[in-house]
Amino acid sequence: MTDASLPLVARIVQDLIRFDTSNFGGGKARGEQPAADYIAEFLREQGLEPVVIGPPASVDGPARPSVIARWAGSDSSLPPLLLHGHTDVVPADPTHWSVDPFGGVIKDGYLWGRGSVDMKNMLGLILANLHDFTAHGIRPRRDVILAFFADEEAGGPQGAQWVVRHHPELLADAKVAISEVGGYSVQLPNGRRAYLVQTGEKGHTWIRLHASGTAGHASAWNRDNPVTKIARAVAAIGAYEWPIELTETTRTLLDRLRDLADLPESASPEEVLAQAGHATAFLSATIRNTSNPTVIDAGYAQNVIPASAEAKIDLRPLPGREDEVFAKLRELIGDEIDIEIIEQGIGYESPFAGEVIEAITKTLAEHDPEAAVLPYLLNAGTDNVSLSQLGITGYGWVPTKVDADFDFPGSYHAVDERIPLSALEFGQAALGDFLRRF
Repeated sequence: MTDASLPLVARIVQDLIRFDTSNFGGGKARGEQPAADYIAEFLREQGLEPVVIGPPASVDGPARPSVIARWAGSDSSLPPLLLHGHTDVVPADPTHWSVDPFGGVIKDGYLWGRGSVDMKNMLGLILANLHDFTAHGIRPRRDVILAFFADEEAGGPQGAQWVVRHHPELLADAKVAISEVGGYSVQLPNGRRAYLVQTGEKGHTWIRLHASGTAGHASAWNRDNPVTKIARAVAAIGAYEWPIELTETTRTLLDRLRDLADLPESASPEEVLAQAGHATAFLSATIRNTSNPTVIDAGYAQNVIPASAEAKIDLRPLPGREDEVFAKLRELIGDEIDIEIIEQGIGYESPFAGEVIEAITKTLAEHDPEAAVLPYLLNAGTDNVSLSQLGITGYGWVPTKVDADFDFPGSYHAVDERIPLSALEFGQAALGDFLRRF
């Protein structure tokens, strides 16, 4: 049962965690229907009229609904803000967890469970603010389009991508979108605290490599072995070290972080990023393209050379570097290997300036006056990539203040994912002030 003594925001997140909305990728999922029903009913109770849309259930899988509603602001002449999150989560193996990953356990001042960080926490911040605004007769400054998408963890083909293709009219008048992954605090070695606002994303290109060869008995001399070909290609990709390449976002981040940490101009990008505490691993992947082999599929018997072999590669190009990365990949693997694109999302960068950044910065200054605010480029992807097709400028800002010893970015997709209860209360207050200001 939900603990009635908890603040509303924690109770909402706890409820949402208890819906197992695991997304296994490739169209395989538990389904987001229970979470969508909960959210739609909550919105109706606050006087909104949610639209529940998405691919219907089929013999291949459950329904994948997304929920969209418009929250009227005090000045509807302003362009609306799109405030969005996703209801699906990555799977969790309970044998590796110290608690039930879908139990919504409260322990040691934390709310534990899959989705507590990615990203049912943000859904709770949104819904709790809607409830409190409505209860006090308050409205956000402008109209807010609330979107709760399915299927984000698989790139959104049945969620944000589906909505963009089939019902863009529900979103198209928004100019700015706010969602995950930024907004959390990090502490530098010199004691300074900073909040990372996600102002861009690397792209993602998921590809399949295919090698053909001559099948036969494994005891034979065979120079046309597809397993050898695919292994050679995978080894070449895995061994390649992409050079450092700074974008406008990463250059700004490094300059500001260097000043905060009192480092000399001669400090290398790696030395500067090492000051970012638990965020260093995330940030280190944003100063270069990356290419990681993830799956090899070849053969079916010990004594048989197969006719084909495959491998899957995860490419994360910097914004605008997609063609360059693809060309380098072709150079690495040679002409014998065929390449198939499985899924592709194009990266983007949004300006670390303007009204939305000013509103975020002023809001954080009120709630944590000594902290700095920094831009960063996300090394992964969010639904903002799909929304950018409608000309919507995306930012990642889930306001989250955590203690210096808590590895918040390391909690994404991790075993024993959890969030401090204090961070949920901080986030609700900060997001509410932002909605009144922006």
